[in-house]
Amino acid sequence: MITNLQKTPEQEITDRIFCLKQKMESQNIEAVFLTHKPDIFYFSGTAQDCYVYISLEHEPALFVKRYYPRAKQESCLKNIFQIDSIKSIPGKIKNLHQKLPKTCGIAFNVVPVRDFNFYQTLFHSTDFTDCAYIINECRQIKSGYEIDQIKKAGILSEKTFAYIKEHIRPGISEMEFAGEFETFARRLGHSGILLNRHYRADGFPFHLLSGENGGLPGSLDSPCCGTGTSITHPYGAGTKILQRDEPILIDFGTVLNGYHMDETRMFAMGSMEQDALDVSKASLEILYSILSLMKPGIVMGDIFDHSLQLAKNLDMKSSFSDFPT
Repeated sequence: MITNLQKTPEQEITDRIFCLKQKMESQNIEAVFLTHKPDIFYFSGTAQDCYVYISLEHEPALFVKRYYPRAKQESCLKNIFQIDSIKSIPGKIKNLHQKLPKTCGIAFNVVPVRDFNFYQTLFHSTDFTDCAYIINECRQIKSGYEIDQIKKAGILSEKTFAYIKEHIRPGISEMEFAGEFETFARRLGHSGILLNRHYRADGFPFHLLSGENGGLPGSLDSPCCGTGTSITHPYGAGTKILQRDEPILIDFGTVLNGYHMDETRMFAMGSMEQDALDVSKASLEILYSILSLMKPGIVMGDIFDHSLQLAKNLDMKSSFSDFPT
């Protein structure tokens, strides 16, 4: 068995389930059925092929399709059952609780229609309702343990950018150098993939754009897109060769133990054109101005509006990240 991987403390899982149950009760949701891997991990401590069922009146249950021994080792939940098929879950719930719930929450933002219809045939007497918002509310407030995990991800990001600064060089392609610093980060525990909650969004950690590629628009929901490796993946690092005296943007996403850290830095080997340098300085001015406003109770929309006004004052409004809401 695997013994050297970090487990989520039992008290963390207990507190998260308690928080979820409070929100379930306030919304008259009798039970929650979790099918999305990040949600399963958050409330059970394992990311094996399994499902979590949380009832207001009973202890949570973890139903494991594969791999049961690892799930048993990783999760602190008391009720862990091995299943051959998801079809057996309703019967096991009946055995545990003598009934199926009248109302059950499912995260509508990550469950495909086909899967939802299938779940409805299994829980034929249950009314499913959206519980994505209460899951997100539970995850918004970070515990001390989670803050520590985010700090560790930040340290990994810092070490990776130190590696980038030392090893970046002209004559290498964007793709090749992106592969180099990703390899470095993977050696330190980077998971290699960024998770998201939208089926039209891809997550990748090696967003490197150099020179004119930094201003290339594209399909990515970002002010910086790049060429990508092919037409099928038209964003991020491409075949362009890194050169001296040009701006090089590296947006590196770190994932360590399931916690994300996203950091962007601008590099130049030598110098860069005055216009690019002026825009970089203006961006820093906006950054530090909005950082001074970020305090508990401040509405994020107000901070964004403030950044837009600063961009307008600095004559950057036309190129600023002004996404529609």
